[in-house]
Amino acid sequence: MEIVRPPALREEDPERLARPLGNDAQYLGQALSKPNMITTTENYQDGRLIGLHLDNWDKLIYGQKPRGRRRLALNLGPGTRYLVVGTLDAQAVCRAVHPEDYMYRYPSTEDYRKHVASGHPIRVYRIRLAPGEGYIAPTEYLLHDGSTEGQEHPSAAAFWLGHWSPGTLPSLI
Repeated sequence: MEIVRPPALREEDPERLARPLGNDAQYLGQALSKPNMITTTENYQDGRLIGLHLDNWDKLIYGQKPRGRRRLALNLGPGTRYLVVGTLDAQAVCRAVHPEDYMYRYPSTEDYRKHVASGHPIRVYRIRLAPGEGYIAPTEYLLHDGSTEGQEHPSAAAFWLGHWSPGTLPSLI
């Protein structure tokens, strides 16, 4: 996972940012988050917040999960936002929840919920992203969500998927 500050993004062409990152860069769009939200990802079917979750764009089985595309997320502002990310990977959780047949499973958010419900803690970090900053992370492999908790201003974010090598964008850490 990387915390990055990409080149300045012009509002009229957000897809342009990912072009130098490689041919498989896919622009997913933008999301506006209200201020003071503990988590920001909405379930588009019912409008409720999902909370910490795994993405599943690539629909990968257990053994393939680490090979999923990474997500580039860029805070467009005007407010600060946070990345909330878990440290326990999807394969470890899947093995713990499904010890008999984990190799044939698709690790999911539900696996994390079962893992925590059975009394196992998961450590999470909250990482501050000022406007213009972002992250590149394996969001199909690590529990995550956005947050604007404690902020007075809304924050928009733009998202891309791709297979990017570490160091592709200027790193802040």
